[in-house]
Amino acid sequence: MSEDRDDNLLLRGWRNVREAGPRRLALTALLVLLALLIARFSWDIPWQAIPEALRTQGAEQTDMKTPGTGDAERALYDLRSSLLADRIEQDDRITMVVYDDQTLINARKRSPLDRGMLARALRIIDDMEPKAIGLDILFDQPQDEDAELIATLRAMQTPTLVGYANFATNQADIVYDQQVYLEEFLAQLEGSNARPASIRLDNTHGVTRKWPSIEPDLPPVLGRAMLREAGEADSAFPGYEGSLRYRHPAFENEPMYGRLQIDNFLDPVLMEIPEVRAMLREQIEGRYVLVGGDIIDYDRVQTTLSSVIGENPAGLRVHADMIAQMLDGERRRPLSGAMLWVMALLVVTTAVLTGLLEWSGWRIYTLVVGQFALFIGLPFLLEWRGVETLGVPAAGWLLGWIVAFTAVVSAARASGAVQRNFAQGALGKYLPREMAQEILDNPQLLALHGEKKELFVLFSDLEGFTKMSHAIEPEMVAKLLNRYLDMLSDVVLEHGGVIDKFVGDAVVAFWGAPIARPDDGERAARAGYALWRAGEAFREEVGAMDATLPKIGKTRVGLHYGEAVVGNFGGENRIQYTALGDSMNTAARLEAANKALDSSVMASREFADRSGMDWWRPMGAVVLRGRAKPVELMEPAPDFPAPDRQRLADAYKAARNGDAKAVDIVRDVSARHPHDAALKNLLYRMQNLGDGGAYVLG
Repeated sequence: MSEDRDDNLLLRGWRNVREAGPRRLALTALLVLLALLIARFSWDIPWQAIPEALRTQGAEQTDMKTPGTGDAERALYDLRSSLLADRIEQDDRITMVVYDDQTLINARKRSPLDRGMLARALRIIDDMEPKAIGLDILFDQPQDEDAELIATLRAMQTPTLVGYANFATNQADIVYDQQVYLEEFLAQLEGSNARPASIRLDNTHGVTRKWPSIEPDLPPVLGRAMLREAGEADSAFPGYEGSLRYRHPAFENEPMYGRLQIDNFLDPVLMEIPEVRAMLREQIEGRYVLVGGDIIDYDRVQTTLSSVIGENPAGLRVHADMIAQMLDGERRRPLSGAMLWVMALLVVTTAVLTGLLEWSGWRIYTLVVGQFALFIGLPFLLEWRGVETLGVPAAGWLLGWIVAFTAVVSAARASGAVQRNFAQGALGKYLPREMAQEILDNPQLLALHGEKKELFVLFSDLEGFTKMSHAIEPEMVAKLLNRYLDMLSDVVLEHGGVIDKFVGDAVVAFWGAPIARPDDGERAARAGYALWRAGEAFREEVGAMDATLPKIGKTRVGLHYGEAVVGNFGGENRIQYTALGDSMNTAARLEAANKALDSSVMASREFADRSGMDWWRPMGAVVLRGRAKPVELMEPAPDFPAPDRQRLADAYKAARNGDAKAVDIVRDVSARHPHDAALKNLLYRMQNLGDGGAYVLG
């Protein structure tokens, strides 16, 4: 059952969005598509999608970092890489032999690095039988010691990889003339165990997060070349360009790799000490040895850990990390492009469905928080499981979800506004505008039940319209009826009444529900009189429209105050807000009595006494058709003289007491108003009173 309810919620939400209109629906679709693209391409925009005018010269086929989300994705990747990085004790497979700042001070030579020192150190290291040696040094300009170094390199028994770079891929590190000299230097090593290896690192967007791309004009990267030459080609990650796995030391201030200052191999006194030589040999034998600089302000690399640990290691350390990653077999498995599309589509679909759900309170908040936790946590889980998360969105999933969710919800709200305006307009056909607004704000005012209310009730009818409708074309009947009902509806609504229903040309309205106001009686009284005047204006309008149309009679109005049951009736699927009760019937009979009374507007005393108006003239008492109890009649007569109004009141009292002078009083008043048909009718009724001083309508 709950699933059915949820389905209904989704369908209802979809109807809301759809009812926002075609333009809004098209905009929503575009925003959802944008959300999908954000969720898929939050790292980089493919170069194929970048306009030629925005492409960088020399990097026309390079993806562009997505504005805004690209930096966020990389920051989140750095965070999870750092938090989930392994903590290791010192790795005994790799040793770094370094030129450090103290070495430069001792050598009194900063750049280029002293090659004589290197040649002497290499001869000693070679004798200690490492697996392979890698030189993270560019020999790109001449030095006096070059001949000695070349001779040493040619004589090496250990596979030795010599750093190489070219101008095309390392413009920041080498110029063309330097490349020419470097290639001449390396050409002299052909036929020896010394071979070139690329020392190029990927520094895209200022951070080394991944292995360098494999370029056809470059030799293998330094670490990969060292493993190949050492006979471990199967472990050398052929073709790998994925993320670079960094690690933390298990203990603070303890290096992850053995680190020897190159000066250690150049002190003849130390090297003659067997224990020292044995200690150095232990750090070299059977290991991959990297030689290069570890200088404070030179060749430092920002990595995925830098923003967390606040350290930029030397480039030599990064090559050591690459070797360790290969030896550990940490070849990250990337998610396919198709899988990333599936994930992006899943994120956006989730957002759309969530936006369609008409949940409220803790349920929707719990669902949203859970989804956010999933989108943030999934990349961390994948990283922990050894999956390549470089390029896996996290911020993009969140932002894509937000864009799609906002698009759907805003469309639903726009639809809600349309529906609200429609509802307000529809209610405005039957309720005063301020009352309609209050009901929209407080729907419980129209709850599906009935309750007893004291109402001011109005019934009106147009005399002779039914007869006339048989004599003219149906189109004209509809036109005249709509015009008439519009005029009367405006009167009721302007006076704050609720239109209960239309019955042909009859209008039923009431005051006092669903919201009661202190001046409802006065509003209803003025509306009744104004309704009659509107009917007179309609008669004149129709007469001026077409002289051949049958004459339309006057509008008759009945007004009564009494108790009624008011509310929504009809069931859940079809309801009508209406009032039921004897007071409604009494008002209807008062309206019908106008014909027999030669009047237009007639109210009960119950109504008149509560109206707060002083314009009523007493018009006797009658027993209405179908009633046993007399009703005291009061007619609105704003221009009727007050003394005559009082004399009519005296006449009513006399008639009620059986005093015959009541007839004389009415005759006297009627004589002063010879054209007043209602007074003549009152005189006739006074002369023909029944029991209890009331006239019985036939």
